[in-house]
Amino acid sequence: MKVRFHGAAGEVTGSFHEVEAAGRRLLLDCGLRQGSREDEARNREDFPFDAASLDAVVLSHAHIDHSGRLPLLVKRGFRGPIYTHRATADLLPVMLEDSARLAEADAERARRRRAEGREFDAEDLEPLYTLADVARVAQQLRPLEYDRPVTLFPGLELVLRDAGHILGSASVALAEAGATGSRRLVFSGDLGPRGTPILRDAVPVPQADLVLLESTYGGRAHRERAATVAELGALFREAWEGRGNVVIPAFAVGRTQELLYWFAQHFEDWGLGRWQIFLDSPMASKVTEVYERHTDLFDAEAKRLWAERSHPLRLPNLHFAVSVEESMAINRIDRGAIIIAGSGMANGGRVRHHLRQRLPVERNHVVFVGYQSRGTLGRRLVDGAGYVRILGSEVAVRARRHTIGGLSAHADQPGLLDWYGRIPGHPPVWLVHGEDEARRPMAEALRQRFGARVALARPGDVVEV
Repeated sequence: MKVRFHGAAGEVTGSFHEVEAAGRRLLLDCGLRQGSREDEARNREDFPFDAASLDAVVLSHAHIDHSGRLPLLVKRGFRGPIYTHRATADLLPVMLEDSARLAEADAERARRRRAEGREFDAEDLEPLYTLADVARVAQQLRPLEYDRPVTLFPGLELVLRDAGHILGSASVALAEAGATGSRRLVFSGDLGPRGTPILRDAVPVPQADLVLLESTYGGRAHRERAATVAELGALFREAWEGRGNVVIPAFAVGRTQELLYWFAQHFEDWGLGRWQIFLDSPMASKVTEVYERHTDLFDAEAKRLWAERSHPLRLPNLHFAVSVEESMAINRIDRGAIIIAGSGMANGGRVRHHLRQRLPVERNHVVFVGYQSRGTLGRRLVDGAGYVRILGSEVAVRARRHTIGGLSAHADQPGLLDWYGRIPGHPPVWLVHGEDEARRPMAEALRQRFGARVALARPGDVVEV
């Protein structure tokens, strides 16, 4: 069994690993690169193999940085099965359709700029993929359950285990049976922290000969969740007293649902009843409906809440902005609005319009509740930029900025160490899905605590299991 690293090897987005096993070739994830224009331009590059020659894809979860190039893979000839958890199979079309619409909108803007004689990039004139390509992906999905071994091909078995990151997220275990015994490759996928609301905790794996381990927050420990909850409450009180508005860029899958959960839990003590709360993300609304269809995957507390209330995430003053007109109307509200909108890194979607409107006003607040990749608008704001360019305009940044680390959907270094430490024998590790400033301390912690052999994956590296 061999692994060849292509993406998320020294960076966080673009998860993409090739596996040769039992005479077959398959992919672990096929994610979109996110960040600067240069990073995103790499999504159009040729795959380092003939897409039609692949036998299968195993998808860890629905986030675009793990799934977003699947329509392009299909567009370029891949016709094999895409194995993933059943909840991911429900989420994926929602995610990819949104991605395709954004790509088509960007292409339309480029064509309009050309027609107006303005500067444009020729490669932007055509979308990366279309809704028709997404429909073909949906036809190739093969939904699976957690903890049920499936034979992919003769001599190659797959097991998915709950990764606790978002609904349907999975760690992937591949076992190849050979003449000299079996070899087991484990890909962690993205691991959630223990005690995440709604979801169950990540499940440890019983055996592995090699581990591909995510390391997004491998260099730090998150704040205690109780301190984070207290910080959010104080922030909303301050924003209300200052007659401001709050803009929260949030990922449509996972983070939005967790925020609504916390809003419901602390509705009274945070004084949320006096606010107008907007979920300005058609995709997030659809994703929340998918969550409702998979309550069997919730933790015990969330199951109890769903049994007690018809829908604990639907607050009495929560407004769903579906149409463009409804989204635009939000920006006519002078104060007292909490706006949750995508995308989570502020690199696309409706949140850019809200930021362009709200950033120049000192009494407003922008709250970042997830990872901000290099090159994204969110990262520039988190890093303290005084001016940013949004939708062709130069925007002054006067609003207050807050980074709420305790709501991360990724395990921190202690959580990653705990998950790995439960694997018998402490097998060799290749760190993926992390920037080097996070991977280096993670590698050192693994060596010191477990005596593990650790390597930092780079694009093009090949390792044999």
